[in-house]
Amino acid sequence: MPNTIISVSGLCKSFGPITALRDVTLSVQEGQTTAIVGDNGSGKSTLIKLLSGNLAPDAGSITVEDREYPRLSIAQALQMGIRTVYQDLSLDDCKNSYENIFLGHEWMRGPFLDRRRMKREAAALLGRLEITIPDLTEPVRVLSGGQRQGLAIARAMLQPGQLLLLDEPTAAMGIRESHQTMQLLRRLRAEGHTLLIVSHDIYQVFDIADRIFVMRAGRCIADIIAADSSPEELHRLILERERGAVE
Repeated sequence: MPNTIISVSGLCKSFGPITALRDVTLSVQEGQTTAIVGDNGSGKSTLIKLLSGNLAPDAGSITVEDREYPRLSIAQALQMGIRTVYQDLSLDDCKNSYENIFLGHEWMRGPFLDRRRMKREAAALLGRLEITIPDLTEPVRVLSGGQRQGLAIARAMLQPGQLLLLDEPTAAMGIRESHQTMQLLRRLRAEGHTLLIVSHDIYQVFDIADRIFVMRAGRCIADIIAADSSPEELHRLILERERGAVE
């Protein structure tokens, strides 16, 4: 049985009169790819922000390696090896690729940036991840969506970590760029990295996820093992749960 990297129990979060999460309980196992799927407004991104320390829950707890916390701060999450790639990627469009990878972790040579070392190490990291960016000195605003996503993932993996959170990694991408990003995620999975992927696309995550949680209106309405199900069966399950909730 794989070790549980992180789990949440009874998480609730509201923004004024709007309830974003209602009593959410789920877990992520070491070396597996876990997906959280659901429509817009289902609470997926709010959950990611709680796990990464950007928001505090109103109730419930987060357990990391058998230690329970009422909330995580950003510093705690980073110290625990939780790395996050947000939907907006948080790249600095005016900086180039290697500057973005080392943003906040720059190498210095005396009082000056050691650009040669950062460029060399960025190229090695991108090569290991099989991310192709021909010119690391160009500003990232000229990169394609797939290249920008790969760059954000590379930055997240620069520092040692035990869990990589990805919020809608193929959002607003074309078919080719989505394929490239999914290929990268498959390679990370094959290397044994622990991934938690948030997506609205059931079909897309089915061939990469080991376990899939389905969220609707802030609740977790289904928990399935991908190998034991199919996208069609999951759709039927969601419709049954939704009809049951209405009745």
